Amino acid sequence: MARDNLKNMSEGAKKVFGGVIFDLYQWEQVLYDGSKATFEKLMRDDTVVVLPVTCEGKIVLLDQEQPDLPRFLGFPGGRIDEGEDDLGAAKRELLEETGFAGDSWELWFDYCPTPKIDWKVSVYIARNCRKVAEQKGDGGEKFYGLKEVDFEEFFEFATSDKAEFPMASKLLKIKLDGKLGEFKDRLCRSVAGS
Repeated sequence: MARDNLKNMSEGAKKVFGGVIFDLYQWEQVLYDGSKATFEKLMRDDTVVVLPVTCEGKIVLLDQEQPDLPRFLGFPGGRIDEGEDDLGAAKRELLEETGFAGDSWELWFDYCPTPKIDWKVSVYIARNCRKVAEQKGDGGEKFYGLKEVDFEEFFEFATSDKAEFPMASKLLKIKLDGKLGEFKDRLCRSVAGS
């Protein structure tokens, strides 16, 4: 996403601060009683998250550390670069952070983490992933390796407080709707079984 593309910004919003990750916009808003107030919204580059699934049906987690976070398990992902679409960013992030490439890609869902930030996160499923290169993160990432888990371990991790909330809520709704087995088949199917 180009930062000058105000995709979900209120009309008349003006940038009052430009940061490295976040830009701050303000605008005057007429309230329901006719009075006016200054409103604000942050904007940042859109990001991607990838659920890599190996040819054997294992989901790949990334053991990593970042300067502002303690060591954690998570999914590969990151910012979409200028001129890149979300699928291209997902493929690049998977390759850089895990050394894997996938044969089959599916957008699982998009979400906006909060309405006060103009920011979209696209979550992709990458199937039939195989190692094709070495991990090579940027200077703000330190990798300790990869952990391949089965669907049950993935579900337990992804619905814990260690994972991103939207993914947890999505998975728990799938379970509540009685469609967890169907989702497991969808997530872990091979390209040949697509």
